[in-house]
Amino acid sequence: MRQTRSRARAVQFRHYGDIDVLEVVEVDEPVPGPDQVLVAVRAAGVNPGEAAIRSGRLDHIWPATFPSGQGSDLAGTVRALGERAHGFAVGDEVLGFTDDRASHADYVVADQDHLVRKPAGVGWPEAGALKVAGTTAWASVGAVDVHEGDMVVVSAAAGGVGILTSQLARLRGARVIGLASEPHHAWLDEHGIVPVDYRRPDLAAAVRAAHGHVDAFLDTFGNGYVDLALELGVPPGRVNTIADFPAAEKHGVHAVGGSTASTAEVLAALAELLGTGRLELPIAATYPLARVRDAYRELERRHTRGKIVLIP
Repeated sequence: MRQTRSRARAVQFRHYGDIDVLEVVEVDEPVPGPDQVLVAVRAAGVNPGEAAIRSGRLDHIWPATFPSGQGSDLAGTVRALGERAHGFAVGDEVLGFTDDRASHADYVVADQDHLVRKPAGVGWPEAGALKVAGTTAWASVGAVDVHEGDMVVVSAAAGGVGILTSQLARLRGARVIGLASEPHHAWLDEHGIVPVDYRRPDLAAAVRAAHGHVDAFLDTFGNGYVDLALELGVPPGRVNTIADFPAAEKHGVHAVGGSTASTAEVLAALAELLGTGRLELPIAATYPLARVRDAYRELERRHTRGKIVLIP
């Protein structure tokens, strides 16, 4: 007699479009395959790249197969182990990611080497939002070889990636100027990051007034910041953008993102920094899975400090 599988919820979309194409549907609870782990999701971050994929803007790079799931970041408890899976036990608290666009759900299957143990001192929302922003920030800082004594400018310094990029640069001994709107300046200042309002009419002059010479520029937003970096005299080899690929190609600057740092080793290092308080990941808002559209509506305004997280 065929065994009936448990049912669960998952976010899906059946065609490209705006936020209203997102649906929470009932699906079979996934089953882990060889070397995989089934995780009961406690938190899952939402990311701008997911919105771009859903809209179809990245169809030429990462096309969707419909119906498509959504989500990469995750944190939760181990529910079951697939054949040959090892290193974890049922009930373990973990964080990590899936490459299958599936973490916005009650349950997700992840490869065992995409998971690490969640430190006890890290909350579920922070753990569930760490991977994409954290590995992207890690890779960006490494791409331009940030080191002690550097003066580094970070665009969108209060955003999900920028806020970690700024802190990781500081941990390497750099001084950091953070471009952000005025409501975020107090937080940046408290964390040793010199805030400059990105809306200043002569932004290059404002950055020079804040310090003068700039050694490296980390663009986490796009929209002309590569040009600003070059105007400030930063060599192309010390500029990285995660958002403006045409500018990267035109000017020969780096365009290094999180894929180069998506390893268990990097994720464990980020989790340790978070757990010991050397890294902080502010959570702007949390939403239940049923309000996934509201979560992306807030995300796409692009004015939050830190991360937005779904809580299944």
